[in-house]
Amino acid sequence: MTPKEQIERLRAQLHRHNHNYYVLNAPEISDQAFDEMMHELQTLEAAYPQYDDPNSPTARVGSDLNKEFTQVAHRYPMLSLGNTYSEGEVSEWYERTRRALGEDFEVCAELKYDGTSISLTYEQGKLVRAVTRGDGEKGDDVTDNVKTIRAIPLVLRGDYLPEFEIRGEILMPWEVFEALNREREAREEPLFANPRNAASGTLKQQNSAIVASRHLDAYLYYLLGETLPSDGHYENLQTAQTWGFKISDRMKKCTTLAEIFEYIAYWDTERKNLPVATDGIVLKVNSLRQQQQLGFTAKSPRWAIAYKFQAERALTRLNRVTYQVGRTGAVTPVANLDPVQLSGTVVKRASLHNADIIEGLDLHIGDSVYVEKGGEIIPKITGVDVEARGMLMGEKVRFITHCPECGSKLIRYEGEAAHYCPNETACPPQIKGKMEHFISRRAMNIDGLGPETIDLFYQQGLIKNVADLYTLSADQIERLERMGKKSAENILQSIRASLDVPFERVLFALGIRFVGETVAKKLAKAFSDIDQLASADMDTLTAVDEIGTKIAQSIRAYFANPQNSALVERLRQIGLQFRRTEADRSGYTDTLAGQTIVISGVFMQHSRDQYKALIEQHGGKNAGSISAKTSFILAGDNMGPAKLEKARKLGIRILDEEQFLAMLPRQTE
Repeated sequence: MTPKEQIERLRAQLHRHNHNYYVLNAPEISDQAFDEMMHELQTLEAAYPQYDDPNSPTARVGSDLNKEFTQVAHRYPMLSLGNTYSEGEVSEWYERTRRALGEDFEVCAELKYDGTSISLTYEQGKLVRAVTRGDGEKGDDVTDNVKTIRAIPLVLRGDYLPEFEIRGEILMPWEVFEALNREREAREEPLFANPRNAASGTLKQQNSAIVASRHLDAYLYYLLGETLPSDGHYENLQTAQTWGFKISDRMKKCTTLAEIFEYIAYWDTERKNLPVATDGIVLKVNSLRQQQQLGFTAKSPRWAIAYKFQAERALTRLNRVTYQVGRTGAVTPVANLDPVQLSGTVVKRASLHNADIIEGLDLHIGDSVYVEKGGEIIPKITGVDVEARGMLMGEKVRFITHCPECGSKLIRYEGEAAHYCPNETACPPQIKGKMEHFISRRAMNIDGLGPETIDLFYQQGLIKNVADLYTLSADQIERLERMGKKSAENILQSIRASLDVPFERVLFALGIRFVGETVAKKLAKAFSDIDQLASADMDTLTAVDEIGTKIAQSIRAYFANPQNSALVERLRQIGLQFRRTEADRSGYTDTLAGQTIVISGVFMQHSRDQYKALIEQHGGKNAGSISAKTSFILAGDNMGPAKLEKARKLGIRILDEEQFLAMLPRQTE
């Protein structure tokens, strides 16, 4: 068999196995066997690039190449549906439709999946374009990202149309969403409010490898084209299913209003058991001929309507309020509840956010409280059933005054809603949180360690602060549960490698409040070593670009703490980089000083991240959006038309790669 034949055979097999697993839910081979076939195909494609195919199964892995999205006009406008919230309004729509048609009609009832809309174009059985809804007239081309979604076929099967468009919803399943939020919570990153936002944010990632890692799903619900298989919307989708598309099996054709109400009533309850989010029912006149007869209003089709479910609300008992302490010392109150089901998940806890929220609700232990999601996964207490209290009212909930972990008196900074534990050097959650931050990829990048391992080391008394990581021995690690010789070797090797991490990342790793990656870079450029930074007064600090009073005060407070100073000195003795090296200093210039630059498009000579680094290295400032303060735009291929138009209106210069690189000292090119 020739290499080309091997590649084509593997592609066909992988497409079939992918469909069996992600669409039919009927796998024929093990995950390991699938992965081995995928690896074999990747190896062959790398060896024989002349047989490249943009719709190969390997496209589902994604790429770490950053790309800006170009806007594409929709061939058929993506209009929104009119919404209704009552059965009375559904009846009115049904009667209007009956009068307008003057003949019998069927209604296709289907679930309204709560995700982000997508339009897929296929030509000769292959996916050629995936475009978001955008403003309805045009949207963003997200084809590379959509190719990573395994529920969407790249190559069709059967007797498909030569060219057509099919629309649907990109979704993040509850299980994936909750796991993602748990990861973000552990890193103290903002949580996604609901799967819809998470799916939308994921689909707009400029790194398709990240999209692939988030396991999005999709349901398709609308077929468009010049010559469709049938006059029936329902029938067309059943045909599309034979081509390989994931079509919901929960659609139903209704011939009476009673059948529609029966469908709504059933799914108003049963939807809570679905693996993905839904927020209503969509009703469509089934006949395409009748759809055309009914036509459109300015904003929506007359032949379809969306019935929205009421926000989910449940009454349950408040058993107690506990308090969590984060890496920064912020204390978050958490309501512990009798279990109650909302939106497909069992809710036992709900965040109360801060003391003001608790006071506003006038909570008492034992209260019957209303918990809502309303499309949001993060449950919230929206009220109290005061009448249910009776004579035996429980103790009033009052925000704690001392840290639940270390007993320190809490403080509340002016202008902030949260309370903080100030004991940052001896409060266990803060210590462990700082360690997790210290080892993270963008800080010291110590592989082999994670929250569980850090907690294990801490509980065993092996580490009390980040400096203790550098005194760990192989014997200490090997004897621990789930550890072994290989794990110990990998951890210690990664710890040793962190000694070469540059000054700016070490500053970020220290976890000084308000000193993020960008601020750390500014400080590392302004101060040659840690001693200069530690001794800088307020005027010196605020003279640095983007360093305001709040950041300066935080830096001063950090180094004023003797325990922090002792930690820094110990890390210095260990060998961490607490000064700019000659290599660091030699690359910096003021060529772009005072200039604010926006990067847009796809580049050939350097990646976007490399260009951002060059701008900072030569004194410039990166900005994400165009404004009157923008000095110029560094533009690659496929610069977004909206940015281009705004730049022209504001009279902002646009430079290509060659023009930009010509501005810089020659050795940097």
